Amino acid sequence: MKTPLRQPKKTPTAGRATATRATLKTRQRLPRAERQALVLAKAAEYFSEHGLNAQTRAIAQACGVSQRLLYSLFQSKDALIEEVYNREIAGLFQAIWFVKLKDRSVPLEARLNDFYRYYYESLLTRRWLRLFLYSSLDGLRMAPIYTNAIVTHALEIIVEEVAYDSKRGVPANVDELTEIGWILHGAVSHLAIRRRIYANENTVSPERVIEMSVRSFLVSIPEMLPSLQTA
Repeated sequence: MKTPLRQPKKTPTAGRATATRATLKTRQRLPRAERQALVLAKAAEYFSEHGLNAQTRAIAQACGVSQRLLYSLFQSKDALIEEVYNREIAGLFQAIWFVKLKDRSVPLEARLNDFYRYYYESLLTRRWLRLFLYSSLDGLRMAPIYTNAIVTHALEIIVEEVAYDSKRGVPANVDELTEIGWILHGAVSHLAIRRRIYANENTVSPERVIEMSVRSFLVSIPEMLPSLQTA
C-alpha cells in the first residue's frame, strides 16, 4: 500500500509571508492618488514626531513603502515635504472662515469666538503644531509662507472688523495693523502650544480661555486704533 503524501505544514512564518504578499498585492492595486494620500498621512505623522530633517530611507520605512516607490510617488524629498505642507498645514484652513469673519449680520464677538474655536479645534492640533515648529527649526519656509498667505489676511479682516464695530480707523501702516491682530491670534496660538505641546493641565476649558481672550481684545484694542479723522 502506498503511503499518502503528507501536505507540508504551514508554519507561522510562511503564513506571515503569505499575508505580506497579499498586502503588497493589495497595495499595488491602489490607485496612484489613493496611494499618495496614504503615504502623505504617514509621512506627516513621522515628520511631526521626528522632524523634517530625516533620510528618505527612514521616511519610506515609516510609510511602509520602498524608497523606489516613494520616489515614484514624489520626485524628491522636497516635493514630499511640499505636499505635506499643502495637505497638513495650509490645506486645513477653510476659506469659508474668511467669509464668516466678515459677516456683519452676526455680532463681532460671536464671530471671533466661533472663528478661534474652529481654528483651535480643527487646525491647531498637536500634529499641526509640531510640523509647524519643526519646519521652522529645520530652516524651512513653511511658517512664513503660511503666515503671509493665510494668517496675515485673517488678521487684516479681524482688525478691520474691530475698527468698523468700534467706529475707529484702521492703521495706515500694514505692519502695525497685523501686529494688533497678533495680540489675539498669538494668545490663541500659545494656548494651543501650552495645552498640546507643553501638556499644561488646567481646569479652565480652551473654549473659556478663547472667550476671555476675545473679550479682552475687544475691550482694549479700540483705544489703540486711530480715530476716523486721522486714519
